[in-house]
Amino acid sequence: MNSKVESVLKEIENFKATSEKELEEFRLKFISKKSVVTELFSEMKNIPNDQKKAFGQQLNEVKQAAQNKFKSIIDNLNSSSESGTQDHVDLTLPPAGREIGSLHPLTIIRAQIIEIFERIGFNVSDGPEIEDDWHNFTALNFPENHPAREMQDTFFIERNPDMLLRTHTSNVQARLMKSGTPPFRSIMPGRVFRNEAISARAHCVFHQVEGLYVAEDVSFVDLKQTIYHFAKEMFGKETQIRFRPSYFPFTEPSAEVDISCQICKGDGCQLCKYTGWVEIAGSGMVDPNVLENCGIDSEKYTGFAFGMGLERIAQLKYQVNDLRLYTENDVRFLSQFKTGL
Repeated sequence: MNSKVESVLKEIENFKATSEKELEEFRLKFISKKSVVTELFSEMKNIPNDQKKAFGQQLNEVKQAAQNKFKSIIDNLNSSSESGTQDHVDLTLPPAGREIGSLHPLTIIRAQIIEIFERIGFNVSDGPEIEDDWHNFTALNFPENHPAREMQDTFFIERNPDMLLRTHTSNVQARLMKSGTPPFRSIMPGRVFRNEAISARAHCVFHQVEGLYVAEDVSFVDLKQTIYHFAKEMFGKETQIRFRPSYFPFTEPSAEVDISCQICKGDGCQLCKYTGWVEIAGSGMVDPNVLENCGIDSEKYTGFAFGMGLERIAQLKYQVNDLRLYTENDVRFLSQFKTGL
């Protein structure tokens, strides 16, 4: 056997590789295109013709030995890796747990509000987020020159006929009254849209829950007792409630609903602007024009309506001061609400 061939063959047989780094060293030296085995093949041209056949057989033997050795090293490394992993597995340890997901705080608040009102006979109604002008404004007694009908306050999608992203869930009230016959007792949770600059206190997308009760002999007393029940169930029996006269196009008389501040307990803080009170809802008796617009006899039926923002209720419940947190999908924020229901 050629001395060079014999030397390379012995080097292959004696090579020890116990790591991936050494395996790569073997590959580069004996398997790659620039290996010593490739160099031996290049010497074929210098071998006399009568010796070429024998020399070629020796080269093939070296090449096969290198490939077999390479495969053997790989098998040994894989075997060592598997046995090493098994040796370090403690089968008595509990399995690695998966982190449980959490409900969004607005989802939690929405479910709690629905539960409170369902216990006193309200059902849940839903309607489209893309709405026409009549259901969103005209049926609800908005005058033609009302600011809410302007592009700077409302997201209009089309003109003539006007189509828009609803500015409140009152459109569901209009659809409910238009399509049925009293009595109605329902709440309308949903997403609404207004052309607001996004900040800690305002957002162009937020959530509302509105309520409607229309029947014979419904009075403002019924409205007040319903709101009292909700506020004390949501915020606690010690919560104080007050009504302030206000104005809305679709109710008459109208009132804002305040509760005692949940953060300072009425002593005064930045959230309540040091008044001890925080507004949670608007409310009032349904304007007779709204009833008539929806085909309901205002001489026979009366009703009340109210509306509140889910974000505001969640702010008071969880003391969240920045509305942007609800839509940023920050896991650090959302993971705080794992035990919401």
